[in-house]
Amino acid sequence: MVFINGTEQELKGKSVEEVITAMNYDKRTIAVELNEEIVSKADYINTILKDDDVLEVVSFVGGG
Repeated sequence: MVFINGTEQELKGKSVEEVITAMNYDKRTIAVELNEEIVSKADYINTILKDDDVLEVVSFVGGG
């Protein structure tokens, strides 16, 4: 199992790209952290999730 934003999900073997696309995130407005390390947008497609990975997706929100 993989933990995404604190929720356990069966996503082992999927890429970060597949996960954020399936979850309808806009890559232009998010940051992704995998096991406490930032994943660059260029690496989303090549970063494959494994059992016990912890993925955090943070969305940026404008304001004033």
